[in-house]
Amino acid sequence: MATTALVVDDHPSFRRFACRLLEAGGFDVVGAVADGASVLPAVRKARPDVVLLDVLLPDESGLEVAEQLAAEPNGPVVVLTSSRSAADFGDALARSSARGFIGKRDLTASALSALVGEP
Repeated sequence: MATTALVVDDHPSFRRFACRLLEAGGFDVVGAVADGASVLPAVRKARPDVVLLDVLLPDESGLEVAEQLAAEPNGPVVVLTSSRSAADFGDALARSSARGFIGKRDLTASALSALVGEP
């Protein structure tokens, strides 16, 4: 069974790109949402194994959303992403409950698999 994923990003073109990329790499993408407010309902409905979560969302920080997801019973693995480099976020990424960080330019299915396990 393939690893299921939810993509969270406010840019429609990146959401489409990430969904296609992950699906081509063996993930089963079960949804894609554009803002922080939509994440918890989508996770509760689709029960993804992993959430690819943009750090900079229009309504709230992806770091805050990651903490909300960590509090969910049997919550998904969270991997943060951004068009900015990890260094731009200082130690906030290290303090996050997320499994890791992948820059948008570096996103591949294999990079995600390395953090969460093979799909």
